[in-house]
Amino acid sequence: MLIKRPSDIRASEITDESVYWNRRDFIGTTAGVALAATMPLVNGFVRSEQDEKLTPYSDVTRYNNFYEFGTDKSDPARRSGKFQPRPWTIRVDGECNKPGEIGLEDFMGGHTLEERVYRLRCVEAWSMVVPWIGIPMADVLNRFEPNGNARFVRFETVVRPDEMPGQKTRVVDWPYVEGLRMDEANNPLAIFGVGLYGEVLPNQNGAPLRIVIPWKYGFKSIKSIVRISFVRQMPLNTWKALQPSEYGFYANVNPEVDHPRWSQASERRIDGSFFPKRIDTMMFNGYAEQVGSLYAGMDLRRWF
Repeated sequence: MLIKRPSDIRASEITDESVYWNRRDFIGTTAGVALAATMPLVNGFVRSEQDEKLTPYSDVTRYNNFYEFGTDKSDPARRSGKFQPRPWTIRVDGECNKPGEIGLEDFMGGHTLEERVYRLRCVEAWSMVVPWIGIPMADVLNRFEPNGNARFVRFETVVRPDEMPGQKTRVVDWPYVEGLRMDEANNPLAIFGVGLYGEVLPNQNGAPLRIVIPWKYGFKSIKSIVRISFVRQMPLNTWKALQPSEYGFYANVNPEVDHPRWSQASERRIDGSFFPKRIDTMMFNGYAEQVGSLYAGMDLRRWF
């Protein structure tokens, strides 16, 4: 594993340089000016595997699970054009000393735009390598001073069926809900994602604010968040509520525990090719060194 400081990363190492700088043109627009006032500095690290190629931008933004826009992986890109990610308000409540409702800019902490990229693998039955722009989750959550009763953090997505046509169906019980243990949320790899490939987060990828938890399966990474609650009890996340025999609370990537309907020992890497190759899945998606201690002594077949 190669770990580089953000200041060591050149644009050409992230993506094709001409494509990268074309993406940066957004900074000169009105939206880009607003972003420059709100995008955070990231005090984390870049995890970069020499043999892992970034997933093409076109795949990252056109092949998505985001049921608020539909169940087909092409639906989010096709059906998210009406969604308005700004202005945006996040409600923070529960077991904390500083609850309240705040705008996205305040949530971000007023930092200036600086390219510090988390290059992370994300896995479902398929996987991608994405250069996320994000804020360490712990840096944000600690500003609300969770108290000693806060054992978990619960996330809730926005409900706007007029803008999110998938919410007009009952495929899930809206709003979409997810959660983490507090020690998971405080791990340096847990981030609030606010951009990718050098630009603001597209609607279909969870604009304007989502979480990215790279050692867990993709359904944990809830998108378009409007509420964060510090709670005492383990939240009932959406997929566990729907199919508890198939989807647990933890959702840690584990090649040794199969889904009831398919093997999880390998994954299909989305890489821009017509026939993506299958590769072996790694425990905790390859991040065992950073997160394995969080689950010491746990039966990971029971707590899946």
